[in-house]
Amino acid sequence: MDALNNALATFSNFLWNDIALYVVLGTGVLFTIWSGFSQYRALTEGTGIVRGKYDDPNDPGAINHFQALSAALSATVGLGNIGGVALAISLGGPGAVFWMWVVGLFGMAIKLTEVTMSMLYRNTDDPDNPHGGPMWVISKGLARMNPRWATIGKWIGILFCITLLVSTITGGNMFQAWNVAELTEENFHVPGWITGVVLAVLVGAVIIGGIKRIGRVAGTLVPFMVTMYLIGGTYVLIKNWGAVPEMFSLIFKSAFSPQEAVGAFIGGSAFYAFFFGMKRALFSNEAGQGSSPIAHSAAKTDEPAREGLVAGLEPFIDTLVVCTFTSLVILSSGVWSRAPEVVYPTSPAIVPVELNVWSIEQTSLPDREGEGWREGDNVFTIIFAHANRQAGNNLHRLTGVVRYDDIQGFHVDWDDFASVERPSLREAAVYIEYPGATLTSKAFDSALDGLGKYLVTLAAWLFAVSTMISWSYYGEQGVVFIWGDRAVLGYKYVFCILIVVATLGFVETDTELDNLTGIGTGVMLWVNIPIMLMLGYQAMRAYKSYIARLKSGALAEEGHKPPPLEDLISGRDVR
Repeated sequence: MDALNNALATFSNFLWNDIALYVVLGTGVLFTIWSGFSQYRALTEGTGIVRGKYDDPNDPGAINHFQALSAALSATVGLGNIGGVALAISLGGPGAVFWMWVVGLFGMAIKLTEVTMSMLYRNTDDPDNPHGGPMWVISKGLARMNPRWATIGKWIGILFCITLLVSTITGGNMFQAWNVAELTEENFHVPGWITGVVLAVLVGAVIIGGIKRIGRVAGTLVPFMVTMYLIGGTYVLIKNWGAVPEMFSLIFKSAFSPQEAVGAFIGGSAFYAFFFGMKRALFSNEAGQGSSPIAHSAAKTDEPAREGLVAGLEPFIDTLVVCTFTSLVILSSGVWSRAPEVVYPTSPAIVPVELNVWSIEQTSLPDREGEGWREGDNVFTIIFAHANRQAGNNLHRLTGVVRYDDIQGFHVDWDDFASVERPSLREAAVYIEYPGATLTSKAFDSALDGLGKYLVTLAAWLFAVSTMISWSYYGEQGVVFIWGDRAVLGYKYVFCILIVVATLGFVETDTELDNLTGIGTGVMLWVNIPIMLMLGYQAMRAYKSYIARLKSGALAEEGHKPPPLEDLISGRDVR
């Protein structure tokens, strides 16, 4: 597993180099300026479109604007908002939150552009099952520019679909299932594989019904789960209200200067705050990935830019609202910089394993108050060694697993640590590893015992199921583009099997999880961003034409009284 994790880390680092981050951010700035700050129009005109004032059953497509937004949000508002934010703070510090906001703001313009492009080129030959996304944009777009480029466009579309399937397997499936299994086992001691089987059955029951069933389920589930989560987060913030202003100050300060080590947090440089904030926000809201245009392409409309405005709301809801709530809950609770669980009365020795490889001798663990120790608990300690660029100091986390035998009782099997310098313990302390959503759960528990255990676990289940059903559809559309409809059923079986596989214990730490999901997000960005830069001018032309007609009043006659909420959620207003 170490060799696999090292390979994943190398590939992830290649995908997420400095240039890639600047290109994505620059793309958001470009389309923000080009569109005349379309974020404003998304928040004003977009909300009216979602409410259904333009819904028309005679327009091409399968679902209304609200259901399309819900289906896309069900993919983005997932465990990236619970576990991904926790990862960003654990690895990048409080400053990562600021850069998440930046990505959320500029991501609104990216989403508007990529969705408008997909609406221009979507395939509605089958009105009950439209097809759209960057693969259709590039294949049709290049063919339209020059018929001799049609083959090139087709192969680029296939390349995008391959990256889409990689992201579907990792971030859209395994990340979700793993986090839920880890959280459920931590809080309720349910074996991970049981969680995997239940998730697979729930997801399978929904995705078998196609985009219309996904739209109906998402339209009901997303508003409920987001509201429930925000109510719980509001309670925690009220309890910790005195710390909230300080947390905002810490976020802004840490975004531009190094964050010192404190408690379980080993420190973070300003660059790594930027790096992890960008990375986790892009994973959460999917701006630039080209995934959500696939869901939006099913919307009933004859105005491409109209659905683009709806899509602009996604990063606002996902990142600037939900992710911010999670961030403030974690930071104000103090669990990100928590004290150790136990401290050895006598410091264990650092011992050589081989040349320039070290570990810690096995020593009986001191008793842990409350829950006590369980065999298999993942823990870490903090050591001094060579310079750590990420932390901006020379501190490192050394991980281990709690074991039990009749001689030593509970003790830690510490991992090996490579260093040309002999490491030393910062203090003889042991911290519990709370990866991903588990850290968020502990933050909620700090305000009210049991709140994280029940609320965050329930939210994680709902967020994970909603994300997986939408991502299964994204992957399905990639399969259809490459192999046709005949491969869809087999793909759905494989998707559900991978849910179970993800819960069998192959991933154990924050770093491993970050590598796994980073690859899925990164490969899509590398393909989709060039497509946007090549053909985005067409989206801007359609958007500006729409806004000009909106300002002139030419679109007023298309509007009507919004339908009842019940009809909007169920989609009856467009049947």
